[in-house]
Formats: sequence, structure tokens, C-alpha cells
Amino acid sequence: MDNIHSCSTLWYDKPASDWNEALALGNGRLGGMVFGGICCEQIQVNEESVWYGGPMDRNNPSAREKLPVIRELIKAGQIHEAERLCKQALGGTPSGMRIYQTLGDLMIDYDLGEDVTVGDVLEYKRELSLERAVSRTHFWFKDTAYDREIFMSAPDDVCVMHLTASGRERMNLEIMQSRHHIYEYSEAVSDDSIMLGGNLGRDGVDYAMMCKAVSPDGKIEVIGESITVYDAREVFLYWSAATTFRVQAAEGIKDTLRQVLVEKLEKAASERYETLLARHVADYRSYYDRMSLTLESDCEPEQKPTDQCLEALSQGRVNTDLEQLYFNFGRYLMISSSRPGTLPAALQGLWNKDMEAPWDAKYTININTEMNYWLAEPCDLGDCHLPLFDLLERMLPNGRRTAQVMYGCRGFVAHHNTDLWGDTAPQDLWIPGSFWVMGGAWLCTHIWTHYQYTGDTEFLRRMFPVMREAAQFFLDFCIEHEIDGVTYLCTCPSVSPENMFVLPNGEQGANSIGVTMDNQILRDLFTQCNQAARILGVEDALDRQIADACGRLIPTRTGRDGRILEWCEQYGEKEPGHRHISHLYGLHPSDQITKDGTPELAAAAERTLQKRLACGGGHTGWSRAWIINHYAKLWDGEKAHENLWQLLIKSTLPNLFDNHPPFQIDGNFGAAAGMIEMLVQSNADRVVLLPALPSAWKSGRLMGVRVCGNARMNIVWRDGRLEHAQVCSGCETLRKFVYRDVCVEMHLIKDCWTEIVWEG
Repeated sequence: MDNIHSCSTLWYDKPASDWNEALALGNGRLGGMVFGGICCEQIQVNEESVWYGGPMDRNNPSAREKLPVIRELIKAGQIHEAERLCKQALGGTPSGMRIYQTLGDLMIDYDLGEDVTVGDVLEYKRELSLERAVSRTHFWFKDTAYDREIFMSAPDDVCVMHLTASGRERMNLEIMQSRHHIYEYSEAVSDDSIMLGGNLGRDGVDYAMMCKAVSPDGKIEVIGESITVYDAREVFLYWSAATTFRVQAAEGIKDTLRQVLVEKLEKAASERYETLLARHVADYRSYYDRMSLTLESDCEPEQKPTDQCLEALSQGRVNTDLEQLYFNFGRYLMISSSRPGTLPAALQGLWNKDMEAPWDAKYTININTEMNYWLAEPCDLGDCHLPLFDLLERMLPNGRRTAQVMYGCRGFVAHHNTDLWGDTAPQDLWIPGSFWVMGGAWLCTHIWTHYQYTGDTEFLRRMFPVMREAAQFFLDFCIEHEIDGVTYLCTCPSVSPENMFVLPNGEQGANSIGVTMDNQILRDLFTQCNQAARILGVEDALDRQIADACGRLIPTRTGRDGRILEWCEQYGEKEPGHRHISHLYGLHPSDQITKDGTPELAAAAERTLQKRLACGGGHTGWSRAWIINHYAKLWDGEKAHENLWQLLIKSTLPNLFDNHPPFQIDGNFGAAAGMIEMLVQSNADRVVLLPALPSAWKSGRLMGVRVCGNARMNIVWRDGRLEHAQVCSGCETLRKFVYRDVCVEMHLIKDCWTEIVWEG
């Protein structure tokens, strides 16, 4: 196996024994997990809008009246009483949002006999090509080679499957769709197609999925709820799904969905397979080929399957090919689960096998959803970021109502979760997480990030009202609170997600005043609103109020032990090794704490990380990914790489999915983003090259990476030192570039590649 293949292909020598070994396919809207079975192929399928139930108004009518009481209790140190009242008065009614569900399974029975296992076949191999977004399964059985090739096409919006048998035997297949026995109808649409569908309950959407079989040499008929293929050497299967979330149907919903699916499948079936495949690959590679990371290695590429390479890491063997594969897999997952016009990647991206998934597989916006998109801009996948902003716009009217009904405030607010419908009321009755008002504010900082990387003023103009309404909420919501003789504007109540403190009297709590993360998020939001207003030429009295409020936030402070304070007072921590490291938001994803700009705070952040890890932190996949980014921002390549290694060893499933546990996709995205941060960091002030290059990455190149200021770069290093760097800016500008102790300022010409010349 060559180096290129080992860095762009997941492969295995046996079928998946469970979902955590299956291989993910997706076109942004449709998802599938391919098991690669011998007697029976199973493809667990998803459609992005299969959420149980419709929109709800869950805003608690008691909140506005009881909010002042809760605040007084917190001020008085009566935390238990305050939190008891929070559950009653601030909890959503009902307490839970809608949930994302599996669509079901597509099963293809090969009729090969009873209990045929991998030991009964020859040359078994299943793989997923990250360069082509195609899954392949191959094996020999009874002098016949069986091959399957499967892909999820975005241009044609269908899953396409090519099944062949070459040799003595022919295929006799039974193809069936299922939805865990919960569906309302299954019907033959024609003599080669079958449709299954129903309603998702409680004002939820209607759904349908359809499969069509074509064989140039076999016989096909529909029997009951299955398609049967007889005596075939070659079979093409086409599958797709639709819901009324995207398809409008005033009446005749079932007929409308049937018509939509029939048209998709018949159109796909009318094309040559090679044409569909080429169109799919060209579309996918228009994203995937925009940038690349190459980590050179002196070692021969591993000849082992991907799961065995993972296992070998625990023995201390360096495998830069596997790290590069993991990075490419992160980009693959982004392209496959978040395309323009689709929904954003949720807690499990697009993939979910359950009717009732852990944490409902929805959008957790106190870190997880945000982490999903850390890699989008630097990996030149800014258009994959756009679904997040579509969701924000859907949240806006709901967030206005939540702000007014629950808090008596202007503007827009969201708590720590949202769903398909953009719900903004508190989720659950969970003291450490539910009563946190910063979810919408944090999401709004992504608007500025996208603008920084793209320079797209029309996008900024479209989204600026959302930013400003998020900021406006806090002008009304924040209270004045005195610390050490200085009066600050503070959030109250709020939590440091999802941690708890211990008061001097031993009482435990989570709700407090002026939590550090809140101040850091608001500092970003307020500053970004003011900058956007100036760029757009729309500054007014409200923007001046926002600027004034920004200057009255509690600064990031350190405690007696030199660590960043998590709360506005130095409380004890119930879990010193907690998975959330919220008070280091200012280090990452923000740039409020930098190694070269605020060295004292950077040192305090480092002590904070050391303490977290010493107490068992980083024990979940996404938390470890955040730590990689933190150490990258501290310019500590060895620690960043050590934590990447630990994530691969302890928090990565055989199919390379991140393991919380269970599977959450944020660790995949967050770790890939951290690998970029190790090699290039950028903000409005400067671009830093190779800030956290580990010794394990001795030589390599990063091509097409995007940096703030609407620019892209090529970076090559050899033997641990920068060899050369090029930059191409989307506008004429002056930019500062930093490498080690050298800083140069260069005049960049629009759309012209320029070699960076270092002085000193």
C-alpha cells in the first residue's frame, strides 16, 4: 500500500461487527453507514430532517416574574434555593426539545447460505476512499468475486449502489427497507421499486424513502415489502428519501413525496453508472481538493487495516500516515454532513442509528456545535459553514420570543441546545447546563469568523442583524455587580458549562454571577458587532451602547494559584478534571489570550490546563480535541501532539469516529482543526507560521490553507524548519507574518501569489 493510499483510505479485513465499525457516507442531506456484510449488506440510513415532532413554544411564563427573586438569592449566596427556583421558573415547558432519529436500514440479502463468515471467503476487504467518497466491499466465495461500490451523490441526491458477481455463481438478492417497525405504509411503486413512509408525530414532518433496482441480466419483481432479484451478475440499486420539511405539499402528501422520489430515482437510473460516479466524484473533489496536508515520514507505510493501526498506537509506534488519514477524515465528514442548503452538522453529524439517541443527537450549543465548525474556514470549506447561519436565522424569531417572554428583554437569546425548528428555550432541568443564556451569542461569533476568512461584506450585511440582536439582549439582561470596588456588567444567573463549584461552607452549586466564559463570549460579540457596524457604515446609538457595555465586562482574571478563574470568585471545583474548559474560551476559539500578546494570561492558561489534565481531564473525545487546540495556541507542539496521540488511542472508534463515549462528531472536527492550529494561526493582526510544530512532524507541507484576511497559503517545512511560504490574498492589503522571533510585513496584491521573504 502506497503512502497516498494509506493517508486517504480507511480499510478493513472483516465486516463491521457493529455500528462503530461501519463506514460513513453522506451527501450533506442523506447519510448511510455501510457494514460490508457477506451474506447480508446493511446500510443504516439517515435523512437530515427526520426529527420527531414539530415546533413548540416551550417558554416558561413564570420566568420573568421569578428572575429577580433568583438573582437576589444568588447574590445572597443561597445557591440551593436559587437553583430550585430555576428548575421551576426557568425550565422549558415541556422541558425537552425535539429529537433527531434514524430513518432506518436498507438490507440486501445475498442468499449465500447459512452462517457464512469472513473465514469462509477469500480476499475480503472493505474500504472507504476519502478522495472519492466511495465505499467498496470485495470478497471471493465459491469461485465467484463479489463486489459492491456505494456512494451518496450530492448532484443527483441519491445513494447509488453497484453490485457484481464475477465467476461461477450469480446473485439472488432480497432488498428491504425498514424503520424499526415504526412506519405507516410500504408499497410497490412499480415492478422494480418500493416505498416506505409515514409521519413523525406531534405535528412532525411526513417522510418517505424509496429503493429502485435495475439489472441488465437478471429478473426483478416486488414481493410484499421487498424487491427480489434473480440470477443476476450485475445489479444497480438507487435509493433516496424525502420529507415535508423540504418538500411542500398542500394536499396529497404521500403522492407528492412519491412523485419527488420517483423522479430522482428514474433520472438516476436513466444515466450510465460511470456518468453518475464521475459526476459524484467531481462534485465531492471540488471541496476535498481545495487544500491538503502532507506529513512526511521516514517509515514505510503501514500495511495493516485501519483498526489495527489504531491498536498499534498504544504500543508507542509513530504513525504520521494515520494522523494524516484522521485529518482527511475530518474534512471528509464536514463535506459529507454540511453542504450549502442542508442542515448543519449536529451532535453526531448526519449519522444516528437510534430512535432515541444520546442527548437526542441534536445541536448542543455550549461547545459541541461550535467545535463542529472550527475546521471549516481554515480548510477552505467556508461554504460548508453556511448551514449553521441558516439555522441561526431560523432561531432568530424564536429567540426574540424567549427573550421577551422569559426575561422581559429586547433582542434574541438561545440556551445550551437547539433543534430542527430553532428552539431557543432551556433544554432539560439540569442545573449545570440548562440555565445558560450564551448559546446564541457564541454561535453569532461564527458570523464574524466567516467574514474574517472570506471578506464577504454581503454575508456580513445579511447576518449583522442577528449579531446585533444577540448583543442587544445582554444590554437588557446583564446586571451591575461590584467586585473589589469596581462595578461591572454581569450575566446572572449563568453557569460555566457544565461544571459545578464548591462554596467555602461546602455547599455545591452551578449558577452564579459574571462567569468567566460569559464575559469572554460577550467581549467577542460586542467587539465584533462594533467592527461590523463600522464596516457596513450603520453605526447608531445602539452600537455605542454595545461599545460602552464591552468596556464594563469583568476582565479575565487569575486566582491565588495562578490559574484562570472560572467564576467571578475563587471557588473550589467539584470536578477539577472536568471535560469542559469553558474559562479558556479566551485562549481558544477566541484570541483574547495569546502567547505573544498576553503572555501572563497565556502562562495562567497553561497552568489551568496542567491542573485539568493532572485531575483526569481530557477523558472525552471532544474535550481532548479542545485541549489540542489550547496547546496549539500556547505554541506547545509536543503537548498538542501528545494529546492528539491520546485522542487516537483512547477516544477513537475503529471506524475513526470520535468516542465521547458514545460517538460524537465534534472530536473529529475539533482535532482536525487543532492540527491546522499547530501549523498556522491567524487573526486580524498577524499570521503565525508553524507555531506548534511537533518533532514527530519533521517535514511536510500544508497547501491551500486559508487564513484570516481573505487569503490562502502554501507552507513547506523540512527538518523542523520553515523552508518556504507563499500567500495569495483576495484583496490588496498589508499583512504581518510571524515565524519564530521574526515578523515581516508584506504588501499583498489581489489574487497574486507572493513568496514571503524573511529578514533577520
